[in-house]
Order: sequence, then structure tokens, then C-alpha cells
Amino acid sequence: MRRWLTLILIALLLGLQYKLWVGEGSIAEIWNLLQAGEVQRDENARLKERNAALEAEVKDLKTGMDAIEERARTDLGMVKDGEIFYQIVEPQAK
Repeated sequence: MRRWLTLILIALLLGLQYKLWVGEGSIAEIWNLLQAGEVQRDENARLKERNAALEAEVKDLKTGMDAIEERARTDLGMVKDGEIFYQIVEPQAK
């Protein structure tokens, strides 16, 4: 009788240990979730910075003519009246 009780207790202990180390909600699964959460927090921080920069650019485009002028010059290659546009072409290396 005592032997059976010992075997049952050992089996129960092994079952609980299996769930702790391998099963659902195990230490390994929790560790993976913590790492995924850290990666997601980094991605969120990067996206928040990007959104702030885009928001500032939109605000600048809505209110200031300097931003519109800069966009016209860089993206569209426009120049003001009376300005002369010079384009320097570097020779290609062989």
C-alpha cells in the first residue's frame, strides 16, 4: 500500500513538473511572450516617432509656406521667378 502511494505521489509530481516546464502556460511559453512583448514595444516606439514626424510635417504643410516651397523645390524641381537653376552632373567612374 505504501509503495502505491509513493508511486502515485511521484507520478503526480512529474505531471505537475511537466505542465510547469512544457505544457500550456509553461515557463518557456511565458518567456517567449515576454520577448514578443519587448519586440512589440520597440516597434510601437519606432512607429510613435514616425507618426510624430509625419504629424509635424502635416502641420507644417498646413500652416507654413516654407515647407510647401521646400517640397516644390526638392520633389518637383521648381524654382522662383528670377532664379537660375544649375545642375551639376558628375562624370561616371569607369
